[in-house]
Amino acid sequence: MELTPERLLAQLDQEALRPVYLIAGPEPLRVLEAADAVRASARKQGIAEREIFEAEGNQREPDWNAMSASFRAPSLFASRRLLELRLPTGKPGKEGAEVISDFCADPPGDVSLLITAGEWSKQHGGKWSETVAKVGHVAVAWAIKPHELPDWIERRLRARGLRADRDAVQSLADRVEGNLLAAAQEVDKLALLSDGETLTVDRMQALVADAARFDVFRVLDAAMNGQGAQVSRMLAGLRAEGEAVPALLGMVVMELQRTAALARVAARGGNIASEFKAQRIWDSKQPMYRRALQRHDARRWEGLLAQAGRVDRMAKGREVGDAWVALERLLLAVAEPRALRLLSVSAV
Repeated sequence: MELTPERLLAQLDQEALRPVYLIAGPEPLRVLEAADAVRASARKQGIAEREIFEAEGNQREPDWNAMSASFRAPSLFASRRLLELRLPTGKPGKEGAEVISDFCADPPGDVSLLITAGEWSKQHGGKWSETVAKVGHVAVAWAIKPHELPDWIERRLRARGLRADRDAVQSLADRVEGNLLAAAQEVDKLALLSDGETLTVDRMQALVADAARFDVFRVLDAAMNGQGAQVSRMLAGLRAEGEAVPALLGMVVMELQRTAALARVAARGGNIASEFKAQRIWDSKQPMYRRALQRHDARRWEGLLAQAGRVDRMAKGREVGDAWVALERLLLAVAEPRALRLLSVSAV
């Protein structure tokens, strides 16, 4: 039976760790939190050893032979192990499906398998996922619909010991525009700032008043996720509020440097997973970077970084042009390769 990630969390508190879990879906935060809950449950049950399998370098799939061998290999350091299989596309292919099915047909007593996927639809399932459901759990994190978001936020507020009236919850839902990670960050901030009273609309708006650092993260996420329309809308809001380009550009440059470094590693067939770790990029953010890396190669990311230098010079009056226009064009180019042509047009 298919569970929601939230229902899976409840199941983990009620039973011993299952041999296998499949957690997938287009909502990264819900996938990440459910996977973290499985890891936490494993630790509580004495499982300290963890091994990760995913595609690296120029490989399109994990090393299935190595993974299959690891299923049967005795642990050197612990009596039980957690193996993680990361499938960004949600498709293991024929060989991978056979490896997973064979594992589920006769799961080793000392191994639990956690499979996570960043993409999922009704067409993704098959015999391999059905075998997972027979001996373990399948949890799918479907995207939260707009009318479902207020209830999701209200449950999260309650989980943090907060109370809010319905209008206050709706105001927060309107602010985050469907971005669950942004909503979760705001709830965490409210938990620190709230005085314990029920949150009204006025109190909610005062506590989550726009902060440049927070909103720039949202703009960058929109650009990296290919959401050009949101980039333009949010930048217009920041400009209207009187923010200055130099105050925003530091984080833009940092994000471009990080992505360019990832692109260089990918170009030479290096270990992208290790680079994610080196760059301290959370698991929930990695699908966003992978999508961005598919839009531009390493050379182009370097070019985008150079364009950020032009924006900086415009903002400081060292080059002719409107820094806001140049910044918007830069982030639109990050979001959509077709917008690259805008970078050659004078920003006046």
